[in-house]
Amino acid sequence: MSSTLVKQNPAAPKDFFEAEASGLRWLSAAGGARCVRVVDAGPGRIELERISTTQPSREAASAFGRELATTHDAGAAAFGAAPDGWSGRLYIGRREMPSHTADSWGEFYARYRVEPFLDTAVDAGNLSSDERALVDTACGIIASGAFDDGDAPARIHGDLWNGNVLWADSGAVLIDPAAHGGHRETDLAMLSLFGLPYLETVLAGYQERHPLRDGWRERVPVHQLHPLAVHAAGHGRGYGVELATAARAVIALAG
Repeated sequence: MSSTLVKQNPAAPKDFFEAEASGLRWLSAAGGARCVRVVDAGPGRIELERISTTQPSREAASAFGRELATTHDAGAAAFGAAPDGWSGRLYIGRREMPSHTADSWGEFYARYRVEPFLDTAVDAGNLSSDERALVDTACGIIASGAFDDGDAPARIHGDLWNGNVLWADSGAVLIDPAAHGGHRETDLAMLSLFGLPYLETVLAGYQERHPLRDGWRERVPVHQLHPLAVHAAGHGRGYGVELATAARAVIALAG
């Protein structure tokens, strides 16, 4: 078996694989969580090291938590900042993601991580007008700074669901990032949304390295708005329902 894996799509949008490579390299440079190594990348193609997977363990999960905290602590130039040295487009999954920055996390997150996907979700029939109004209200609360905490921008994976965490003999290996400067709780909330083996062990390991602010569990719905909005844009009505439920929780949390 080849020691590398090639992903290719001649019809891939501009910068698609190059953005993936840039994100992987930037995350790797933090010296925390291991990322799959980029061998080569260019238009329509990326070549990566091949990862031999195994079953996760509590020890590997604990180590991953500590390593992820180190990655986040490496920081970013601003909320919304692209990986250092990258000036092209950004993507989450197959969807383009705004690369705008903002001085405050709340403004950045609401305006450039949740709202850009709402029209598409409504047009697809996955989010009703009443549900859209709830999400808009939640975004207004977030943009106002209700959940800003003064933390510096973290270096986040940005699409950290279970499928993007591989388990090798050496521990967790991250793939397919939507890397940018964001809030550390967003990565953790996405792990919670889609499930991860030994999640509580990962979180405990994380807090050994970087204790989270009080109330982080209650804020999980705030940080799940982004992935839910992305999924509501193209993965079915159920995600629109979940998005509205999270928005209600955000409104209640602020009230």
